[in-house]
Amino acid sequence: MNQEIRLFGAIAVRPAVLALISQFEAATGFTVAVKWELNPTVKKQIEAGEPFDLVIINPDLIEDLTALGKIKAASQVAFGRIAMAVAAKAGGRPLYIGSVEAFEHALKSARSIAYASEGTSGGYFSSLLERLGIADEVKPKLVAVPGGQTAPAVGRGEAELGVVPVTSILAAAPEVMLVGQFPAELQSYIDFAIGISADSRDAEAAKQLSEFLMSTAADDILAAKGLERR
Repeated sequence: MNQEIRLFGAIAVRPAVLALISQFEAATGFTVAVKWELNPTVKKQIEAGEPFDLVIINPDLIEDLTALGKIKAASQVAFGRIAMAVAAKAGGRPLYIGSVEAFEHALKSARSIAYASEGTSGGYFSSLLERLGIADEVKPKLVAVPGGQTAPAVGRGEAELGVVPVTSILAAAPEVMLVGQFPAELQSYIDFAIGISADSRDAEAAKQLSEFLMSTAADDILAAKGLERR
């Protein structure tokens, strides 16, 4: 039996999942080798032949990879969802974004706003600016940041605000603070699902990891890191 499980996941779930990996390893004796990329990059790399045993990405991408024969049919389970939120450098003045008007005002008033240009969250934010009718005003302030670096960029002072999944903001503390989640009317949760590779070196071990991540014992840790169960 192979003792290593290769987990390939989206950057947004990294803080939540990493908090559980050591528990799983201690309980089972397996080693989990992890790799993290933006959702679309995970899909592209798996399509190109990247080996993995377990993957955690957007449900629609898992469905695509299942159709391509990369993920074992019927292995998909809904993992949870992550809310969109706004980050600022720690120690800054409090900012209220609880209403649509306040949210728009904060974006218009900010000198610069970091976002994950190639990730799921960045795509949603760009479309939201169009929907609100403030794209022309806000887009010149946007700072495109490569995968997983949006919240740290705010902490380094490279942008006044950051728009990113809440997990990434909580993980970047204490340099970064959570201003707040998007107002309910504008909130878009990013859903994540788990799938097992059709070519897994040890499908049974991958299944054990999937079941551990889905267990109720993991719920409190995931919630503390910003991931909600559905």
